[in-house]
Amino acid sequence: MSEQNSLLDDVDARTKLAGSNKMEILLFSLGTHEIFGINVFKVREVTHTPYITKTPNVPAGVEGFISLRGNIIPVISLTNFIRLGNDHKCTNATLIVTEFSRHTQGFLVDSVDRIIRVDWDKVKPPQNMLGGNEGIITAITELPDGRLVSILDVEQLLASAIGEEVIPEIAALESDDERFIFFTDDSSVARKAIVGVLDRLGVKHQQASNGHEAWEKLKSLAARAQQDGRPLHQTLRLILTDAEMPEMDGYVLTKNIKSDRRFEGIPVVMHSSLSSQANRNMGMQAGVDTYVAKFDPLILVDTLRPLLV
Repeated sequence: MSEQNSLLDDVDARTKLAGSNKMEILLFSLGTHEIFGINVFKVREVTHTPYITKTPNVPAGVEGFISLRGNIIPVISLTNFIRLGNDHKCTNATLIVTEFSRHTQGFLVDSVDRIIRVDWDKVKPPQNMLGGNEGIITAITELPDGRLVSILDVEQLLASAIGEEVIPEIAALESDDERFIFFTDDSSVARKAIVGVLDRLGVKHQQASNGHEAWEKLKSLAARAQQDGRPLHQTLRLILTDAEMPEMDGYVLTKNIKSDRRFEGIPVVMHSSLSSQANRNMGMQAGVDTYVAKFDPLILVDTLRPLLV
């Protein structure tokens, strides 16, 4: 194993982070003083950039393709999507191979640094970002020395490079149930896709953009139901949550929901780009009723339908 890949040793041990409201971030550079990060769970390996085969008629964000252990994967240069100013000197010498949302792809970067462990409540959504990187940056966290780390929204990057998932025709539910679904996801791309699916199903919905916001909104819904003297499940039919989110992850959110009797009878579905069996096991340990990998609209629909009848 290369020295770079030694960074990723003991990934199995990291599954113990689930429910601890902590995450691990691989830090990397694009040739500037700015520090970027990506969730380690999305990283399959780190290697020196191999020969990239250029291919005509590929999406504008794809530099070409490489053969990796018999698989042909697209290679994307992050500098095509992140505004760095005129002083960046990204060598594209390092390739971060990522796996999420049923896709494997490589991201070209200048160099990788190290892995840090942070509390999710120290990972904040970006507020009023300048420089045109809003959407690409999903969160910000601070290192002990005061430097900031910009955490990438890999779903947005993939959508920008290859295109967003097309929502197919979906048969609406044959029901006049007025109850709604509540969902939370920190990715604007994912929220847009979920809205598209739920609208086609004909299901009312409310949403939040991170776990902490979701928990505050859910507690308000539960308090209102108590004041009205009726159980919450009479108005809220299902909760759909992402796994990794700023301020509070989906595992802690699920534990909070499942430990609060006001949410009895309301199924929790974890909808995550982290699709490995280990991540599924973490979701089940946290108490989710079912786990579905992002993002296949028809698989999401097939998962939700039995829970909405």
